[in-house]
Amino acid sequence: MNDQPPTSFFKRILASLGPAIITASVVLGPGSILSASKIGHTYAYQMTWVLVIAVIMMIAMTALSARLGIQLKGTICDELAERAGRPVAAATGIILFLIAACFQFSNNLGILAAVEPFLEPPQAEAVENPAADDKPQADAGSTEDADPLAAAKPVEDVKKKESMASTTIPILIIIFMNAFIILALYGFKHLYGIIEKLMKLLVGIMMVAFAINLFQVKPDWLAALTGFIPSIPPGTFDTILPKWNPETEKVQDLMTPLVALYATTFSVAGAFYQSYLVRQKGWTRDNLKQGLIDSTLGISMLGLITMMVLITAAKVLYHNPDVVELKSVADVSKSLEPAFGTSAMVIFSLGIFAGAFSSFLVNAMIGGSILADGFGLGGYIDQKWPKLFTVFALITGMAVAIYTKAMGQKPMALIIFAQSLTVLGIPMLAIAMLWLATRADMKGENSIPAWMKILGFIGLISSIFLALRTAVSLLLPYTHG
Repeated sequence: MNDQPPTSFFKRILASLGPAIITASVVLGPGSILSASKIGHTYAYQMTWVLVIAVIMMIAMTALSARLGIQLKGTICDELAERAGRPVAAATGIILFLIAACFQFSNNLGILAAVEPFLEPPQAEAVENPAADDKPQADAGSTEDADPLAAAKPVEDVKKKESMASTTIPILIIIFMNAFIILALYGFKHLYGIIEKLMKLLVGIMMVAFAINLFQVKPDWLAALTGFIPSIPPGTFDTILPKWNPETEKVQDLMTPLVALYATTFSVAGAFYQSYLVRQKGWTRDNLKQGLIDSTLGISMLGLITMMVLITAAKVLYHNPDVVELKSVADVSKSLEPAFGTSAMVIFSLGIFAGAFSSFLVNAMIGGSILADGFGLGGYIDQKWPKLFTVFALITGMAVAIYTKAMGQKPMALIIFAQSLTVLGIPMLAIAMLWLATRADMKGENSIPAWMKILGFIGLISSIFLALRTAVSLLLPYTHG
């Protein structure tokens, strides 16, 4: 049962926050932080408006999903099974689970990226040969040669130890984090309430950490405001769809940073799960207004945090000759240290850790819960099968992350497989929500506001466009190979 609603306006607003905070926490992971940093690095403040559009689309899709969760008799997969057949619901669950499981390894690596700056060993070149202190200095005219192998051995030993540490410690961290989460899943009851409180804490940590960094770097606020005015850098639309560059023999796509920022903010999979969260929260028709407030404020926090990262990166990284390429969020945090000291790097890394850990848990939950529900086995995390499938997603991500660290290379076949699934899966989720929102029984008191359906349809079109770009990018190497 729901508690009595708080009386003060501020307390009512806080009480309305919940499910969308969990949704925001899974969206605001390492990928989102890296994408925002790359936009700041490449375009400074110029493309902030793209983030604003993505946030508006995400608010609409999340609010639509919340409405469906409250107003439908069953979960989305239950309704799909009843109205379109169990195979449709099962296919939805399978595709979403595979996407979540395949990309779970990146959330493991995101946690490592947050602690990576603190795991770097001292440089081997700085280590001296301790045996040299025990040997008398050779005469200036002596022809006695020093043993190069003996001199090099201590350095080689140090390098070998550093190599082992750089692999072993991260793998142990990955195993510990996954074991901790699995034990927590089976050690606590009423998991929704615990997860909501934890996600609020982690989002709060991100908000504070990135805000401190933002004010440390002292951005040009007037220039930052101009980023809200839509503008297109020259040449950006030369590759509306990716093209093959015969000179480099690689796919050329100038829109990659913009597409990444939009796609990591407007997450159809995250919005889809909102319908499950409001049901686990226990919300009913009496909470429809709360659902809209929750979606608006929760996703707005997502946008605000991403914007703080973007503006910080624009100030620190734009036209910075020392920063050539950002390959990971660890590169972003380390780039803050030369200009703003170790404290800035530590604070930014704390924000990265909060984002990575929240995505790490909730992404696996989404995959496990929707897969179980697709087969009619329940869709709530406290139930047996959603919990088992969540653990399976965690173990899959852990195994791939360990392989990646041990082998020193990304599992490209798995990444291509996951990207291929998104071509079909993400539009399918948007279509499922809009199809249910426009059924004949969704009228009168059950009707979905027109603005949600209109923006949801625009979101569907954008997801199809992104899926098309992904498909073209995947096919080009094979057609020109």
